[in-house]
Amino acid sequence: MDKLNYRSIADRIFRSGVSRVIPENLIQDELKPEKEILFIGSVQINLDSINKLYIIGAGKASAQMASGIERMLGKRIDSGHIVVKYGHSCSLDKIKITEAGHPVPDNNSYAATKEILSIAGKAGGKDLVICLLSGGGSALLADYPDNSSPGEMMELSNLLINSGATISEINAVRKHLSSVKGGQLARKVFPAKLVSLILSDVIGDPLDVIASGPTAPDSSTFQLAVDVLAKYHLTEKVPEGILKILMNGIAGKIPETPKTGDPIFENTVNLLIGTNLIALEASKNEAEKLGLNAIIINDRLSGDVWDAADYIIENVIRSKNDIDIIKPACLLFGGEPTVKMTGKGLGGRNQHLALILAQKIQHFNGITILCAGTDGTDGPTDAAGAVVDTRSIPEAVSKKIDPDKYLKDFDSFHFFEKTGGLIITGPTLTNVMDIIIVIIE
Repeated sequence: MDKLNYRSIADRIFRSGVSRVIPENLIQDELKPEKEILFIGSVQINLDSINKLYIIGAGKASAQMASGIERMLGKRIDSGHIVVKYGHSCSLDKIKITEAGHPVPDNNSYAATKEILSIAGKAGGKDLVICLLSGGGSALLADYPDNSSPGEMMELSNLLINSGATISEINAVRKHLSSVKGGQLARKVFPAKLVSLILSDVIGDPLDVIASGPTAPDSSTFQLAVDVLAKYHLTEKVPEGILKILMNGIAGKIPETPKTGDPIFENTVNLLIGTNLIALEASKNEAEKLGLNAIIINDRLSGDVWDAADYIIENVIRSKNDIDIIKPACLLFGGEPTVKMTGKGLGGRNQHLALILAQKIQHFNGITILCAGTDGTDGPTDAAGAVVDTRSIPEAVSKKIDPDKYLKDFDSFHFFEKTGGLIITGPTLTNVMDIIIVIIE
């Protein structure tokens, strides 16, 4: 193995993990049509008993999921509509596709959601609705409450995204300002049969949080939504009308989202078909093929990027000093740390994490670290993340590039643009959070 090429080796390991969770491949693993019987995971459906088949969905990966569905069930599909992030669509025949705003909803998000709700509403008791959900669905499958406006919802989304709140907390607020999130899409579909195929982009894979859980019982409440705003000091910043809606919910003037045991879920099946751990296992297999001693450390990395960086470095140092761990070693982490923006630069959580880690490893030898998002887009950039090694910071300083300044400005993208290390994949059309790869020589 070329010691000087560990950056490209880390990149190859990352791409192998992403390839395993390409939605079309996952759909082919889960759907098995055999004459009149459709096997979806452990579910069996007699297609001869189905009147109409509708396909709906939302998320960065939903276009490729829909492509896999069309490949298998194209002749049986009556109609469908999915909504994806700009640049994440593909060619479909039976299913209409809309590109829309992410991470902040736009007019296309709202228009597509109305069409999806229309399809859900016309499904009858003898119909089957297959719902395709993945990361990004919360912004893409979007509506806004009465007495509010798209502008107010966009303002709220920006406040939440930049607050440092977890995705579970953000979605708790979103669900209580919606008629589609938090199990309410299932309410629209009932009494038709509903099968949701889900790619998880959330730590621990909670069905009520992924894409804001439109087809799953909701564990959050109006009270929790208000508590989230208070926790991140947003109560005084959110539009007054938004806060009033949430307070009316606490007062019982607006119905809660449907909970476990609600009869609307009697005909609903939610199937998790893609996770971060599946991607990590594929990366591990690739690393082993390349001659590395690969170890999955954690698939639930969360919290602030600085805390995540400390956790990663603790494991790196421990492993580097452990003579029982055969070298070269490859430590694998997955999950999705959060970043609270205070600067005006450009970047994403993976590039920011990579820059932090570059500083922490600069006085060691023989360490390479890649941090990247499986969806191919890290923050509002065209990079999936970045790769660094022990030479990254010294080489930047030698070129009079100050890493501290870029960290302070949250401008990691421009740091790596100048120094090298950006991971560019283009949209992968999947999304199971982030992969962090550490190679110890």
